[in-house]
Amino acid sequence: MRGVARRLAAATEIVPHAHSWAQLAVAASGVLRITAGSTTYLVPAWRAIWIPPDVEHCVNAVEAADLRAVYVHQSLSRGGPDGAGAAASDRHRCSVLQVSPLLREIILQLDPHGDDEPPPDADTLARERLLGALLLDELQRATPVPLGIALPQDRRLRQLCEAMLAEPTRHAGLADWARESGASPRTVARLFQSELGTRFKHWREQVLLGHAMTLAARGWPMRLIAAELGYANASAFGTMVRRLVGASPARFFGPLIR
Repeated sequence: MRGVARRLAAATEIVPHAHSWAQLAVAASGVLRITAGSTTYLVPAWRAIWIPPDVEHCVNAVEAADLRAVYVHQSLSRGGPDGAGAAASDRHRCSVLQVSPLLREIILQLDPHGDDEPPPDADTLARERLLGALLLDELQRATPVPLGIALPQDRRLRQLCEAMLAEPTRHAGLADWARESGASPRTVARLFQSELGTRFKHWREQVLLGHAMTLAARGWPMRLIAAELGYANASAFGTMVRRLVGASPARFFGPLIR
């Protein structure tokens, strides 16, 4: 197990790559967008994403972010959140997790090691083994957070979805987004159902939630975030947040604005 710390400027992109070890990636501040396969994950401050071994992924810093990563050897990775008791398909799926206070402290205590640094001494290695065992135990107890946004294979719809992710408030309704893509609203609605198994409105709400995390990281208050996203008031916005993540805005966005 190895800890890594890296400061990412806003809009930094780490190109698609994969490695034979598992990775627990955490933004100590800011917001990360991590895309793996047909899903993109929005990871706000002090949530974590578990990336199983050999899963190709790319990383984008939506906001300037302090990335803390813990690399877990393949022999230990089945101790992660989708470990030995999970179906084979789930063991190759990324997941966003709540970071408990204990897990947070473990991550901070794992000293980052650079490639050009001398190997740690025996006492440091012994301590890291104890911290690593505790980290794996906490991962088994971590609560998943539904922050994955499915991406389509259809080229037209993929372009539309990427445009919405980049600028989600440019249009409010299906008709305007469909017009921009050159397709009819009926065609776009059908593609959302056939490609993603969901309605346009629900998919867009997930994108708006991700954009709200970016605004919260900038220090925006909830009432201004609600107005920016087109909600009549903070209460209506709060209803959407509770429906998607099962928590109030104050609780869900709290780690971003402390």
